[in-house]
Amino acid sequence: MDIDQGQRKIEWARAHMPVLQRLREELMQEQPFSGYRVAICLHLEAKTAYLAMLLSDLGADVAIAGSNPLSTQDDVAAALAAEGVSVHARHGCSAEEYDAFVEAVAGTRPHLIIDDGGDLIGLLHDGRPDLAEEVLGGAEETTTGLLRLRALGAEGRLAFPVLAVNDALSKYLFDNRYGTGQSVWDGIVRATNLVVAGKHVVVAGYGWCGKGVALRAMGLGARVTVTEVDPVAANEALMDGCQVTTMERAAPEGDIFITVTGCRDVIARRHFERMKDGAILANAGHFDVEVAVGDLADLCGAYTIVREGIRRYTRPDGARLYLLGEGRLVNLACADGHPAEIMDMSFALQLLALKYVAENPGLPPAVYPVGDDIDRRVAALRLEALGVTMDMLTEQQRQYLNSWKT
Repeated sequence: MDIDQGQRKIEWARAHMPVLQRLREELMQEQPFSGYRVAICLHLEAKTAYLAMLLSDLGADVAIAGSNPLSTQDDVAAALAAEGVSVHARHGCSAEEYDAFVEAVAGTRPHLIIDDGGDLIGLLHDGRPDLAEEVLGGAEETTTGLLRLRALGAEGRLAFPVLAVNDALSKYLFDNRYGTGQSVWDGIVRATNLVVAGKHVVVAGYGWCGKGVALRAMGLGARVTVTEVDPVAANEALMDGCQVTTMERAAPEGDIFITVTGCRDVIARRHFERMKDGAILANAGHFDVEVAVGDLADLCGAYTIVREGIRRYTRPDGARLYLLGEGRLVNLACADGHPAEIMDMSFALQLLALKYVAENPGLPPAVYPVGDDIDRRVAALRLEALGVTMDMLTEQQRQYLNSWKT
């Protein structure tokens, strides 16, 4: 394994993550995580590696697993392990190996957790609740993970507090929209080497991630159709210049289909049966359930790998359907994930969220919002790093805004 290559990747990411660098400078002397065991389950690539190294530098004993079998970069994982972080991941691991890796990280009996999708926290509740006894709390990175944790909370089973990093303004307005928008198209273009301009792109889901994917598709010259189940989001898509219809109606028209919903079976057999020859299928949701790969196999039989990251399925009528990244997150299965500058903000939120949990032991089990002070601090640190200045309210203006009088 090329550890040197992994180290170069991490260094490139670090050089483009100035918010985390500033937090490192501020917190090194304080060592806020000294004596704490931190368990991480995130996409294990260069940006994540730098976060893990920084937590270690700030005193934590860190163990990490990858949150997706295809997003782990083995050279980065090896370089991270060489820095003393306990790494449990490899690219292309089996489902059984994946579960074993997550359990190994849980087995460190963590005090603090960073999760992406809820697999680690889920294991500590359903599989190994005995390992959750010392957990003070954690932070969750994704929409999908928060859906799972809130469902756990609704059942009265959530065992410790979790901060909803995904819901922070400095996360979803940038990571979900601009990060997903750019990285999804990076993955699709890298995998296919095809032009986007002039194609008909169908985006399933118009949340913040879907907005970003659709926006970038239009910027690349595509015609965009959105499918939605939320009437408010559907109206947003219309007013943003997209067509809106059902997946049933979009299926015969689309050239590229991208799912970004957090739900399962968004594109299923009845849709595959209607798609044109050459249609491309990609998923940008956390789990590989949005494109019903089982239906695709039942309809078409065995697949052929025609290019790295692309499976060709052939229908009985001869029409070819192309699945990218095995139906997993296309931006990580076929590319490097979100840009470093985007993850700088998200990971700064994660770090400060963990610091808050450590400083406030005894919080009742619940899903908590990230404090506005943390959210705005991360945004301000990024502007400072970019050399951007803002206007400041005068005392008179502040009093005016806080008064009912005009």
